[in-house]
Amino acid sequence: MSTQESAKAILEHVGGAGNISNLHHCSTRLRFALVDDSQADEAALKQIPGVIRVVIGSTQTQVIVGGKVAEMYTAVEKLRGGVAADTDAPAVRRPFSWKRLGGTVMDFVVSVFTPVIPAIAGAGIFKSLLVLASAVGWLDPATDNYKLLSTIPDAVFGFLPLLVAYTAAKKLDVNRPLALGLVGVLVFPAFSALVAQEGGVALFGAPVAVVNYNAQVFPAILAVLLLSVVEKFFTKITWGPIRTFFVPLMCLIIVAPATIFLLGPLGYWLGTLLTGAMTGLYDTLGWVAIMLMAGVLPLIISVGMHKAFIPPTIATVAATGKDPFYLVASLAHNLSEAGSSLAIALRTKSAGLRATAISGGVSALFGITEPALYGVTLQNRRALISVIAGSMTAGAYLGITQVAAFAVVSPGLASFSMFIDALDPWNFINAIIGLAIAVGVSFTVAVIIWRDDKSATVRAFGDTAAAAPAPIDGAVQLVSPLAGSVIPLSEVDDAVFSAGILGEGVAIRPTDGKVLAPIAGVVTALLDSKHAVGIRGDDGVEVLVHVGLDTVQLEGKPFTAHVAVDDRVVAGQLLIEADLAAITAAGYDTTTPVLVTNSADFSVAVLATGTVKAGDSLVSITQKEKELA
Repeated sequence: MSTQESAKAILEHVGGAGNISNLHHCSTRLRFALVDDSQADEAALKQIPGVIRVVIGSTQTQVIVGGKVAEMYTAVEKLRGGVAADTDAPAVRRPFSWKRLGGTVMDFVVSVFTPVIPAIAGAGIFKSLLVLASAVGWLDPATDNYKLLSTIPDAVFGFLPLLVAYTAAKKLDVNRPLALGLVGVLVFPAFSALVAQEGGVALFGAPVAVVNYNAQVFPAILAVLLLSVVEKFFTKITWGPIRTFFVPLMCLIIVAPATIFLLGPLGYWLGTLLTGAMTGLYDTLGWVAIMLMAGVLPLIISVGMHKAFIPPTIATVAATGKDPFYLVASLAHNLSEAGSSLAIALRTKSAGLRATAISGGVSALFGITEPALYGVTLQNRRALISVIAGSMTAGAYLGITQVAAFAVVSPGLASFSMFIDALDPWNFINAIIGLAIAVGVSFTVAVIIWRDDKSATVRAFGDTAAAAPAPIDGAVQLVSPLAGSVIPLSEVDDAVFSAGILGEGVAIRPTDGKVLAPIAGVVTALLDSKHAVGIRGDDGVEVLVHVGLDTVQLEGKPFTAHVAVDDRVVAGQLLIEADLAAITAAGYDTTTPVLVTNSADFSVAVLATGTVKAGDSLVSITQKEKELA
């Protein structure tokens, strides 16, 4: 399926263009804010080629698509009519909850800071390369060449308040040039000179706080938040012919002084507080804090909460020039994802998992962990164990050796110059050692503990050769998928079933059309006609539930499927709903065989007779003993 086709399917299964109130993306995810969350079809989204995982939260539906997110975003935007469509969807009043409030705050943080990261990351790496050039003697820091080149990354951090003002204004749908002009006062050279002069400066007797706003982010956010309220208020009450100049004038009169006297110093204090919290945690727990953070990062990233660490990390780097905590823990985690995935690619016999693991491992080497995380780690407990082992071991070493990062970018091979310290060459060397520990420990643990037959991913790929089942300890029971009357297979009016050609089992004459899963496992087959479903159990038992005889001729009309191929199900979960009256009216027998299709490997004993309810014990299955040659 092409990107265009996948984008069309994604748009359809989030409820269409009219259900999207806002759409943006980060490095691997499409982030939808939907008018009606219930219209998002999570199961259908997961089946779309190119979609790695779907996370539906209180205010966002996240569709993880990996490295091609920019292309997918562009395709979806083109199909839905572009970003202007953000404002077309009707507003929906939702009941207040603290969870929803937290989700709204997180959505705002992500929307404001994610677009700024590329500029900060590029500037940070640029600066680290200048340090490297100086260290090896290519550039002398005292020369004009070095000083001039240094102004390029320094300008990004110096005017960071303007970058944040732009993204915040875009998120809040505020006049962007006006937002830039208002926040620009804080970094305007004449204003900075007045504030910094001896004795400071006052406006009508009120002293202005002496604050350097370069590289600050929170003063800009608070200013734009107030601007949003003021602009909307005056736009609503102002006479149309004078609105063009009167609304901006009132915004300047109200918001600029409020920013200079209150919001600017408050934002600076908030940034200082967050920076202190990050450094305080590190100062209190030391290397243990980094070790623990690295260990829990797989779980934090899986729900998108890692974005909450962006503001304090940016504030820390802006204030101190480095980050000894979050980015260092990320180095340990990112490279552990790579080591684990590459080890599993080496060990697995599943072609599908091998391809996924190689792709995810290479992406993680370069700092993008979502393909490995969602494609391998979170689906397999043994993979997760190896990642946590590598992350915590490397995190402990990096913390003990006090490694720090000097650029806000996801750590990986391409961005490794972020650990260059002009004053301490060992910072870079210890970062390399930490990288080697992360890859080495996670790789070794994964090689030792990995087993294909314990992998949910291998079962989902349907690779039976790779996922050879472990012997059953004792008997496995199938529960009745339907309510009705049990009859022997020999009484089924179909020679294929009655002769046991498709496997041993039993049949049910149903009284209710709800078909439940007879065993826990993975859905391996679901025909377009939706009249039959196959499940491979965790112990290798393969079960087929065939609703009615010759009902394939009905082309799916009386059936509604509630699962899809590769879905994991539990015993008793609803699989299909069948309209028994419609099947009977069409002249077909509703008798439903329940078969163990690989019964050559198992002994099958029918437990139930007479009338059964859905969920009652139906069949007992035990492993056959291998005959000696």
